[in-house]
Amino acid sequence: MRISLTDTETSTQPSPQAAPPSTIWGLTPTDLHDRFWASRGVQVVRPGEPSAIVPHAELYLLTSHGALTIFRPASLLDTISWLTPDLVAVRLVDPSKDEFSEVVHSSPDGRFERFERIYGGTGARTLRVGLTSDPEIVRVWQAAPDDTTAWQRLRGILKPSARYAARLTGRIFSADSPEDSALFLRELVRRWRRPDTTISGITSIGTDIWSVQGPESAVPAAASGPLWIGAGRSLPADQPAVGPAVLWDDPTKTPTPAPVEWLTLEPIAESLAAVQQAKVVSRPFKRAFDIAFALFVLLFTLPLYPIIAFAVWIEDGLPIFFSHQRETIGGRRFGCLKFRSMRRDAEKIKAQLASANKADGPQFFIPDDPRLTRVGRVLRDFQFDELPQFINVLKGDMSIVGPRPSPFKENQYCPAWREARLSVRPGVTGLWQIRRTRAEGTDFQEWIKYDIEYVENESILLDLWIIWKTVLLVLKRVMRS
Repeated sequence: MRISLTDTETSTQPSPQAAPPSTIWGLTPTDLHDRFWASRGVQVVRPGEPSAIVPHAELYLLTSHGALTIFRPASLLDTISWLTPDLVAVRLVDPSKDEFSEVVHSSPDGRFERFERIYGGTGARTLRVGLTSDPEIVRVWQAAPDDTTAWQRLRGILKPSARYAARLTGRIFSADSPEDSALFLRELVRRWRRPDTTISGITSIGTDIWSVQGPESAVPAAASGPLWIGAGRSLPADQPAVGPAVLWDDPTKTPTPAPVEWLTLEPIAESLAAVQQAKVVSRPFKRAFDIAFALFVLLFTLPLYPIIAFAVWIEDGLPIFFSHQRETIGGRRFGCLKFRSMRRDAEKIKAQLASANKADGPQFFIPDDPRLTRVGRVLRDFQFDELPQFINVLKGDMSIVGPRPSPFKENQYCPAWREARLSVRPGVTGLWQIRRTRAEGTDFQEWIKYDIEYVENESILLDLWIIWKTVLLVLKRVMRS
């Protein structure tokens, strides 16, 4: 059993449409949303909801009832600092609603099986929110019965020069929809790596695995975070669990959460801006590096091409190259090029070998695969079969370093992992290629783990380190032969 956000409670929650247990660590999805923003020094305020205005908050997020949002305000920090507007009115746009829709597949008995992402658009979804540091504006907003009235009152008391309009992209969910709340939590678990900053009584019991303290918090070796384990819950000791996922509280053991200690929070607005700026700066340099590196490798290895092509042709005829449909940024498909290393009828006999598959996920892996040609085994040993992928790099379909390129079918297996890996170009090499153990029953979990780890820590220095490790691995294989 692999635990995903919507099948963790299969006995009580047969499908994502069913209402999930109400809390995790005593907190509802709305509570978790507000604590997520509190960890960033931002207090969430809604019209008509009585709550104390925290004077220690760096900013106040003015939003509507039932709205759950995740976005980066870092690009607005300079505007707030230099122009000092009383209110920043943000038109928040969720571009994912244009790019794809999520379809839930269930078994005949109603049990959740998988998500399928359909690209092509479901219509834009927007939300208007406000950012301010003025407690008086917050009180006006809070005193209104609804957000429409609140905006009208703010326009009546604020001069146009005191308002600043902005447009940002982010994720938008509805707390009134159980399915949307589940999608929000999946996104939150993936993005919020330190929930203990505003949630007391929880502890890290593994890499990106959080639970309430107690003996039931033991985590099996096969578990791969990020995972949140609710009160009174534990992971099966003999079964793997792959995040991002949530195990909801046992309703009979729901704890009472402690209030947020605002005075102890460290401001991180500056660090958010730095991270965003670093990403923007590094992406153009990464593309330039990819082009230069790919040209160098293609020129350096060009003498090998006629030799490899002749060897492939002599043993098994044409074609010399093999192009397989894979997905890159945003789910766009492309033909991933390789020197053909398998028999021409490899796809036909794949079904006959299904029982011998040693991979634990949607992959297909057999030690000493009988579909490989003799030339193909040599090409695989030295990774020469992947040399044409540098042509894909020049075309912009791939990068030198990134997640492993995978097809549509494999990307449907784990929605959150798919979303992360399709946010960057796939790579000729990556963390999975240099760290995988090929241990039985863990290969796919490692694949997910290292793909997400790369996306979250992407940098030029990390790319250079991975390239160096890849070169060392290839040299070791050459020396062993």
